[in-house]
Amino acid sequence: MSDKIISWGFIGCGEATEKKSGPAFSLVEGSRVVAVMSRSRDKVCSYAKRHNIPVWYTDAQQLIDDPDVNAVYIATPPSTHATYAIMALKSGKPAYVEKPLASNYQDCGRINRIAEKTGVPCFAAYYRRYLPYFQRAKQLINEGQIGKVMNVQLRFAAPPRDLDYNSKDLPWRVQPDIAGGGYFYDFAPHQIDMLQEIFGPIVEAKGYKDNRAGLYETEDTVSAAFRFASGLPGSGSWCFVAHESAKEDRIQIIGNKGEISFSIFTYEPIVLHTERGREEIVVKNPEHVQLPLIRLIVEHLQGKAICTCDSVSATSVNWVMDRILGKI
Repeated sequence: MSDKIISWGFIGCGEATEKKSGPAFSLVEGSRVVAVMSRSRDKVCSYAKRHNIPVWYTDAQQLIDDPDVNAVYIATPPSTHATYAIMALKSGKPAYVEKPLASNYQDCGRINRIAEKTGVPCFAAYYRRYLPYFQRAKQLINEGQIGKVMNVQLRFAAPPRDLDYNSKDLPWRVQPDIAGGGYFYDFAPHQIDMLQEIFGPIVEAKGYKDNRAGLYETEDTVSAAFRFASGLPGSGSWCFVAHESAKEDRIQIIGNKGEISFSIFTYEPIVLHTERGREEIVVKNPEHVQLPLIRLIVEHLQGKAICTCDSVSATSVNWVMDRILGKI
């Protein structure tokens, strides 16, 4: 594809594509969006019109078969990720899949086997790896600003959303047959991926889960312990039914010469504690947060760069989550 324009077809056009990802595809040199698909005719027609996309479909196979489409972005709920990714790969078209890669670890393996068999690459949307905010946090740790890292702690708490109280029309994110789990399966992927990006693979993980509020069937509270290949221990806690006053989004890295903390979703200033005292470091990200990763993927497909944010690297995230939830 070195001499080709990467012409994307979108499967799915939900909220995440409006700003986080969608516009970025057209901002990268040598990239354009030529088609979009949704099962809702009204939704996809409106999306195509608003974003100046020339062709729209209500059938995924028709989009994949479109000769003008040579790469596919999959932005649907996790339960369909494996199906659509495999359809694209078998058609010889690279896939870029929203996180998590699939709704379970086993389906990640299916994607990887097809990618290996066909030789067609599949990428995953762990775009935080490439954002300046997280690259700066990783740099501070690697520079030894807090000395030897002794422990990693992840804490997340949020109150229920208004829709969580509507038992007759619950969000898909708390429907396990669609999402793979509850909010843990929606929020934890980015957190776990970032920890592995900084410290390497997690090789042991176990956890405890419960449904404390009874708003929906899936877990709303999770606690976990894990260990990286280096021996570094870590822990995590997630509560999606917390009081407003308990809201928290924090990764804390404890070293023998200080500690550093940063957020995953709110991009609060990075806080560094050392013998120099307390420092706040502000790092701005691009308006469309997936832009750096999408640019790298396009350059990979054009033969200009190598993108390692692929389906193989994404699979370990599902393994860790499934271990924590006791699914494997």
